[in-house]
Amino acid sequence: MKKFNVLVMGYLLLMTIGVFAQQTSKNLSKIESDSLLIAYSKTTNIVFPFAIKSVDKGSPDILVQKAKGIENILQIKAAQKGFLQTNLTVVTADAKLYSFVLNYDEESPQLNLSLNKTKSEGQEIYFSDENINDEDVQEYSKLAFYDKKKLRGEKERQYDIDFSLNGIFIRDEVMYYRIKVTNISKINYDIDQLRFFIRDTKKVKRTASQEIEITPIYILNNVVKIEGEAENTFVFALPKFTIPEKKFLSIQLMEKNGGRHVELYVKNKKLVQVTVLPKL
Repeated sequence: MKKFNVLVMGYLLLMTIGVFAQQTSKNLSKIESDSLLIAYSKTTNIVFPFAIKSVDKGSPDILVQKAKGIENILQIKAAQKGFLQTNLTVVTADAKLYSFVLNYDEESPQLNLSLNKTKSEGQEIYFSDENINDEDVQEYSKLAFYDKKKLRGEKERQYDIDFSLNGIFIRDEVMYYRIKVTNISKINYDIDQLRFFIRDTKKVKRTASQEIEITPIYILNNVVKIEGEAENTFVFALPKFTIPEKKFLSIQLMEKNGGRHVELYVKNKKLVQVTVLPKL
């Protein structure tokens, strides 16, 4: 009798799992992915119908950024020639998810794409709506450059390249990040990118992690090369932001046609050590 009860219970359990699986499959709808060909030496531009809110890439072998000052254009290119197939997920302001499978094609990449609108025809490009005076931003950037107060502890040295964040300043809705790059080597350092991301806490390479790029409003001393045994101090003006728990600010410095890449990881407790610039 006991054996019979066990068999009955097992049968009922299997029936329950089967019914649940059928109900779950009915509730799920598949989101199709679009195939996208990108290159190392060319940039692919995608125009979305709404502002981009988050971007999730499946591999560090691709580079992604929003077009400067424009909220609904995404720019994509390969960071590694011949990368393995990967994916990209984008969420827009209308809470719609877009999925792309990315493949490498140096000869014939897709360069300019516009996604179908889900609303009435209207504005094609959406600019950030912060009311920021460009002239003021430039003047405050100079104040941040010459300010004597220094932030300590945010420094990284690799390949004879010193990369340090030595000042964070704020005025109104703009933050100013003072960054010093010192080339100790005798070989010139050609800058490919110096970019800011809010990221999840460190992940193992090649796993997907959510990241949001912060695009500078203005850059003071924006040189493209650090000569051998020389230095440069930049000031990056960025929209005001703070960082949630379990996230950090990543500041990436990447060498053009080289491998001397350096990265800083800055937590929120450091970002709040900010100096208020005097009003002009």
